[in-house]
Amino acid sequence: MLFIHGMGHYHPENVITNRFLSSLDIGSDEKWIMERVGIKERRTSLDLDYIRLTLNRDVRAASEASICTRAWCGAQAARMALERAGLKPEDVGMVISGSSSPYIVCPAEACSVAAELGVEAPCFDVNSACSTFIVQLCNLAAMRRESLPRFVLVINLEHVTHSVDYSDRNSAPLFGDGAAAAVVSMEEEAPVEFFGAGFFSIPGSWDKAVIPQGKHFFQEGRAVQGYAIRKTTDCLRHLQEQYGAEAPVFRFIGHQANYMMLTHVRQRCNIAEADHWHNVQEFGNVGCSGAPSVLSMSWDKLEPGDHTAMVVVGGGLTYGRAMLRMNGLED
Repeated sequence: MLFIHGMGHYHPENVITNRFLSSLDIGSDEKWIMERVGIKERRTSLDLDYIRLTLNRDVRAASEASICTRAWCGAQAARMALERAGLKPEDVGMVISGSSSPYIVCPAEACSVAAELGVEAPCFDVNSACSTFIVQLCNLAAMRRESLPRFVLVINLEHVTHSVDYSDRNSAPLFGDGAAAAVVSMEEEAPVEFFGAGFFSIPGSWDKAVIPQGKHFFQEGRAVQGYAIRKTTDCLRHLQEQYGAEAPVFRFIGHQANYMMLTHVRQRCNIAEADHWHNVQEFGNVGCSGAPSVLSMSWDKLEPGDHTAMVVVGGGLTYGRAMLRMNGLED
């Protein structure tokens, strides 16, 4: 059992609208994008003129065209999570970061976020593509209680647009940038409990969705879409069978890949639209920070007794599932 004391999120200010993508003359228009992925807009840390002029042909130039650093974005999300938890940076005893699109190979990106926050604590990364958030928490839950500090800061940080080829109409409409953060404890109880978790992999299909170093994102779209729908459906049904009967309210948060994929899963599992929490239409696929950012944006809507099923899928191919329960404790 882990307890989540606070969630935070951050998305850059620059907005990539469907009209903007259509203006790039890459064979897509607003109707085409909405029919295929259901995403209206997404945020980017890149300068929009840079995208318009270069289409990000050379991904090595993207970092210089960024309006904000990755560490700064992660710190913004972390500050929100800490404030909601009623804590300060000096209360953090460990920082774990993760990403689908790490820019620095060495050192761990957690170190740069901790430095931005002024945190002095052990730092390391756990990366598992878009499944990273649940994999991070599963790793924490598997540790000995006495080995962990009172509070752990978990960061999910993505600048996926830096790896997007904006001449490719199949990938350009999908991705956005952002960060999410969680303050977690195994020792101190909190209103939100994390339990019933598991994560899994299909390593033989590792090459179906990749970001090679110094190159653009690539995926076998049809295969990955089918996998995402099947595995999300299977995991959600498992959680419904295990915990649905005890839940007065049972909600669903999935990996924010695209709205059409999530709609297929929701309908297969008989989840009402009102109980399906998502933000993909406004922010796009923000990799591993997508699902936790939905939880953060809905943090004040949680009521005692609510059960929220979170299912994430990603490259690797990896996928994970977990329950989040509002237990009625006071903040």
